[in-house]
Amino acid sequence: MPGCSTGEEVYSLVITVLEYLGENALGAQIQVFGTDISESAIERARAGIYPESIESDLGGDRLRRFFQKRDAGYQIAKPVRDLCVFARQNVFKDPPFSNLDLISCRNVLIYFGPDLQRRVLPMFHYALNPTGYLVLGSSESIGAFADFFSPAHSKHKIFAKRSVPPGTMPTLSRIDGAFDRNALLPQLREEPLRKFDPQREADRFLLDRYGPPSVLVNEEMNILQFRGRTGDFLEPAPGAATLNLLRMAREGLMVALHTALHDSTLRGLPTRKEVVAYKSPNGVARVDIHVIPIVGPGERRERVFLVLFENVTRDHSEADEAEAPTPAPAPQAESDDERLALRQELAATKDYLQSVIESQESFNEELRSANEEILSANEELQSTNEELETAKEELQSANEELTTLNEELQTRNEALGKANDDLHNLLNSINVAVVILDTELRVRRFTSGAGKLMNLIPTDIGRPFVHINPYIVVPNLVDVLRDVVDKLATHELDVRDGEGHWYSLRIRPYKTLENRIDGALLALIDIDSLKKNAARTRQMAEVEQTIAEVVQAPFAVLDAELRVQRLTPAFSRLIGVGREGALGQPLTTAGGGTLAHPVLRSMLEAPPGPMRVETIELDLPQGRRPVMVSVRRLAGAEDEGDIILIGFGV
Repeated sequence: MPGCSTGEEVYSLVITVLEYLGENALGAQIQVFGTDISESAIERARAGIYPESIESDLGGDRLRRFFQKRDAGYQIAKPVRDLCVFARQNVFKDPPFSNLDLISCRNVLIYFGPDLQRRVLPMFHYALNPTGYLVLGSSESIGAFADFFSPAHSKHKIFAKRSVPPGTMPTLSRIDGAFDRNALLPQLREEPLRKFDPQREADRFLLDRYGPPSVLVNEEMNILQFRGRTGDFLEPAPGAATLNLLRMAREGLMVALHTALHDSTLRGLPTRKEVVAYKSPNGVARVDIHVIPIVGPGERRERVFLVLFENVTRDHSEADEAEAPTPAPAPQAESDDERLALRQELAATKDYLQSVIESQESFNEELRSANEEILSANEELQSTNEELETAKEELQSANEELTTLNEELQTRNEALGKANDDLHNLLNSINVAVVILDTELRVRRFTSGAGKLMNLIPTDIGRPFVHINPYIVVPNLVDVLRDVVDKLATHELDVRDGEGHWYSLRIRPYKTLENRIDGALLALIDIDSLKKNAARTRQMAEVEQTIAEVVQAPFAVLDAELRVQRLTPAFSRLIGVGREGALGQPLTTAGGGTLAHPVLRSMLEAPPGPMRVETIELDLPQGRRPVMVSVRRLAGAEDEGDIILIGFGV
């Protein structure tokens, strides 16, 4: 297959042959050659990898039997690739192959001019076996080489190789002077002398010396081989050189030869024409013509015809009678001979006319068939023209749609560019380190802050995140990322960098507008001050609790609703209620209402200001006694109530 390109036709032919042979393919020897002038095309054909779109062209059975799934698509199975050989070849200059059964040159000749076609077709004829076939594209023909290829299937452009007379097929040296016969065609080098075979030489001598002169012709009546001396029956015809038997026949032989060949072609049996008068170089002579059909082997059954010429000679008795003196023939006898000759000539003419009529009828039938095909082709062309007009309108409409779509895409591209600029400025302006990963955990985008914390540089985009060594310390970070992508879980961790700075790491799935998971997003928020303030607050709370437990004076902290928030053990002993029983209770009701005194309540409800000190008598569990009460109300924040501090001096 010259011009194999990506190798699809080569592999398709091998798959077709394997499917046809079935189980018999194991014992068959198959070898397919694919050639192309492009080295890159040959490399691609050798790889045999095709996109996933071939699923629509091939059935599931073929895919499973002849292909293997790959990441990039489908690859031809190795047993199929082993039957194919791909090589770079220039069919105009490189040596041709030989002993081929089939050459498929579909849709290649249409790119060649007439001169290039005259170079290539003889090489195809040489490369084929005697029973080989040539397959061309639907728009290609064999042109001037119609005598060397016979149509085997006109519709599908399949041609069978014909045997041609020696010297009629242009040799490679005559096709192009650049060909080196010895270098390019070793098969044509002069063969060594054959071993002398006496029997063969004797047979050849007897045939040449005693055998009747004969010629071997094909179905088109072109002479393939001369046997013996045929000069008495054949001579070159005036005009262009030709090897056609009828044009080379001497005067008087054409009708008999045409009739005999026609009968032998129709019946497939030997035909004999006796005592045919013709004009030889020595005058009028008579000859017997024998036509013997020879059918070749194989399905094609190519036929040739052996035409024998046997001179008519008188026997000895007739010769003696001719030598004896006889009286002069009567005029009536001469008239009878003339009538007999005329009858014979008339019968031969009738046979010739009958064969011509039959040939004409066959030719007319072929013309009618060709006319019907032309009419059908004309209708198809008209239909195709209408389809082309419709396709043209559709293309114009599609072109308008593409123009509109192009404008929309330009508008969207501009909007996308602006959105990208806004996103870039937004990510760089916020004080949040962000890293975006794809589904394979490769770095897709990150902010400048993330570059410092995650040890990222611009060239890291596209690298797997597992290869990054970030400055923050996160155990099993890659496992956490995979868990987020696979299980759509969200993780929030408090992490520290190498200097002990605290960050809140939030990892969540990256979702598209179609709500499709397309990776993971990492966000690092600086919480170092919050962490330190929280630690400081916890520390102060512990200090306050320790002070409250250490101080021996009755003391309590109330909220704006006068509920006890903190208290010292001395305060619990003063009101006679345990710590758990007093916490969260209003001061005026804690301890059975021992502190429910109007003066105390007015002091507690007074607005924030300086400390107020009053001495009042309270009914305590220890008895009624005067107690010095100190109260100070502290103003709280806007969203928080006031805080009241109260102390008792007993």
